[in-house]
Amino acid sequence: QVQLVESGGGLVQPGDSLRLSCSASGIAVNTVTVAWFRQAPGKEREIVAGTIRTSSRTYLADSVKGRFTVSRNNAENTVYLQMNSLKPEDTAVYYCAAAYRGIITTTESDYRHWGQGTQVTVSS
Repeated sequence: QVQLVESGGGLVQPGDSLRLSCSASGIAVNTVTVAWFRQAPGKEREIVAGTIRTSSRTYLADSVKGRFTVSRNNAENTVYLQMNSLKPEDTAVYYCAAAYRGIITTTESDYRHWGQGTQVTVSS
């Protein structure tokens, strides 16, 4: 059974950093494309970042470029989202999701497995 578990969320101030983890079981993270999505209150879920299976290529949404990085640790079977210079508009529930595809897509239905989400709140 495939499970994705996010962790690392919390309440931080603007300008702070957080690192989210997406730990996988039942599947190897280097065999699937793993994406980070987020959903803010009253808004649609949007893709933030992703890693492409068997590749070092990554994707970052324009809204987070220069502030967020995404990485994959195959030995730990975990995908990380490092978030720096956080802004109040980054406040959302962050989800990781896995797709059996070799590309990053923004289509939620392409992602077969989802985690339960972790809350990130950026507020002074």
